Amino acid sequence: MTQGATANRGAAIVIGVGAASGLGAALARRFAREGLRVTIAGRTPERLRIVAEQIAATGGAVAIKAADAARDADVAALFDEADRDGDLTLVAYNVGNNVAASAQDTTPELFERLWRQNALGGFVVGREAARRFSQRGQGTILFTGATASLRARPPFLAFAAAKAALRAVAQGLAREFGAKGVHVAHIVVDGVIAGEYAATTFADYARSKGADGVLAVDDIADAYWALHCQKRSAWTHEMDLRPFKEPF
Repeated sequence: MTQGATANRGAAIVIGVGAASGLGAALARRFAREGLRVTIAGRTPERLRIVAEQIAATGGAVAIKAADAARDADVAALFDEADRDGDLTLVAYNVGNNVAASAQDTTPELFERLWRQNALGGFVVGREAARRFSQRGQGTILFTGATASLRARPPFLAFAAAKAALRAVAQGLAREFGAKGVHVAHIVVDGVIAGEYAATTFADYARSKGADGVLAVDDIADAYWALHCQKRSAWTHEMDLRPFKEPF
């Protein structure tokens, strides 16, 4: 499904779009506002439709695609559709599923599931994006990281292992493809993101942070766009984002 009629300045893919209040949706809205034709991908078609309708209502060009980022065939089909005009310029991998579990409660199945969603999916998507962008000598790949990318703390051992692996994927791609014109950046989101996930998963903790203690999704999206706009003489590979009150 494609909606909207904004003048095309290229194309973007945002993988990991869920609730309309989430970061994936904010990234899609930001990229569409800049004139990019955006393909949004996620696991829940109804949520994708809601976000697509919001973007189209403001004149943005948007398409939706249900895909499993850890499956080669799904990712190839996603990229073939989004890059049909050969103008794909930006890919954001925003998958970040998390489960709280002690080490003793973390089954191999849970560990592998989080690794597949965060790390393997990031690799499959990043590899395909890097292949296309390196042939053209330009393009941006952005990976959403977390505090757990750098520090493993209970009860998030499995999530931290998966996010650390995703960070390694980003580093490897950056070092292999940077000289070929591909800008790969890893963004450590070091704090609570305001939105539906925080409100439903750890509402009391999110409320205790107050309005100044959480990251606003639109502000995060601005930072992602700034990375995409960087000149190649001064690229950022890793950026950390946190509220001004967040200790670190």
